[in-house]
Amino acid sequence: MAKEFIIAIELGSSKITGIAGRKNQDGSTSILAVAQEDSTSCIRKGVIYNIDKTVQSLTNIVKKLETNLKTKIAHVYVGVGGQSIRSVKNVIAKDLPADTIVDQAMVYELMDANRSMVYPEQEILDAATQEYKVDNQYQLDPIGIQCSKLEGNFLNILWRKNFYRNLNKCFDNAGLAIADMYLAPLALADSILTETEKRSGCMLVDIGADTTTVSVYFKNILRHLAVIPLGSNNITKDIASLQMEDAEAEMMKLKYGSAYTDNNDIDNNLMLPIDQDRQVESRKFVEIVEARMEEIIENAWFQVPGEYADKLLSGIILTGGGSNMPNLVKAFRNHTHIEKIRIAKFVTQTINSNIPEISAHDGRMNTILGLLEKGDKNCAGEEFTNDLFGGEAKQGPTTADLHRNPRPANETTGRGIVPTEAEKQKAEEEARKRKEAEEAEAEEQRRLQEEEEARKKKENSMLNRLWRSIKKFSKTVMEEEE
Repeated sequence: MAKEFIIAIELGSSKITGIAGRKNQDGSTSILAVAQEDSTSCIRKGVIYNIDKTVQSLTNIVKKLETNLKTKIAHVYVGVGGQSIRSVKNVIAKDLPADTIVDQAMVYELMDANRSMVYPEQEILDAATQEYKVDNQYQLDPIGIQCSKLEGNFLNILWRKNFYRNLNKCFDNAGLAIADMYLAPLALADSILTETEKRSGCMLVDIGADTTTVSVYFKNILRHLAVIPLGSNNITKDIASLQMEDAEAEMMKLKYGSAYTDNNDIDNNLMLPIDQDRQVESRKFVEIVEARMEEIIENAWFQVPGEYADKLLSGIILTGGGSNMPNLVKAFRNHTHIEKIRIAKFVTQTINSNIPEISAHDGRMNTILGLLEKGDKNCAGEEFTNDLFGGEAKQGPTTADLHRNPRPANETTGRGIVPTEAEKQKAEEEARKRKEAEEAEAEEQRRLQEEEEARKKKENSMLNRLWRSIKKFSKTVMEEEE
């Protein structure tokens, strides 16, 4: 029996991670292999800037996983995140005849109109429906309600077009078919937030190496999403300004760094050793770390829309590698005045693994585990054989092969699924053909209508009426003579 497993890949600012897992019948997931490559030379702020190096890293990760699994990888699941991802509200309204009952087609029409919005240099990755306004009442499901005006409120999630193209190009050049692309922040939220937290309102803060991602939920709906170009590496760089190497600064951050230190606990005479010959004042070190941490917290809190700031009944949930800094909860409480704060060290699903990166439960692997949980297609290709004369391996499926029937936009609304470039091209081609067919049909209808009008015009012309009168007069004369 062929092997079955799911492959997920996350492109982070410090490393690219690939993971292989198998879904078990009891609902748990067993981790089969993990592979990582340093990405500091090809990804910045979660965005690809060197395509060739990224392709090489992806190729290396796949080779490592295939070696561990002893099976070819047919396709992978990919997370989309990084700088410039942001959410924008949009309202689409439609006037209806009086007492019209809303049906599914009307809702789809609003969704499609929203998806057709054009933002300069921005790509719509996903659209989360907020609610519908039926006349003057807000409804989550307007179908079956009678009204004269229907309004859809959407949250469009945007990313720069060139970032989107570069991501797709890297997987194409690496020969990797994409099973599905997911918005990494939404996949993360689904794996670490509880239904209660999403429903009652919460703020999810994922502190990464180069970026901090903020997601706000209320009534089970994503209300805001933003990526701040600040992360734990910024703290390291600030420490390095004390005339030391980045590696030394990172070591000191991990050893002595704290998001908050009470002023009475700072020893003004204490010197922290950098190496055998150099030291730095404890107070100076504390001030540098706290200043940058305060900037990250304030920028994250600033992202919460005003109308939801007092509705976060489930408080703040912190995750990511940066959430391991001591006293981080205290620092967040001081700046946000939110008492209910927890650190999500691991996903809510049951994960079976003895791999150190997974069993560490330090928040670093939460996003990729969330992506892995989203997978539902077997990613296994052909098994390796010892046959030296077996000929060339068969070409695996391409992204275009996997998505011959692209998902309609309105069927994936708000689920965090990002259409691949192959899907977009197929959808655009189908839309073009549909438009051409509609235009041809409309042209034929116009032609038939013009012919009918010409015929009627001819029948009603003065000459035609005169001719009919003559014929009638002639007929009358002939009848009288008889």
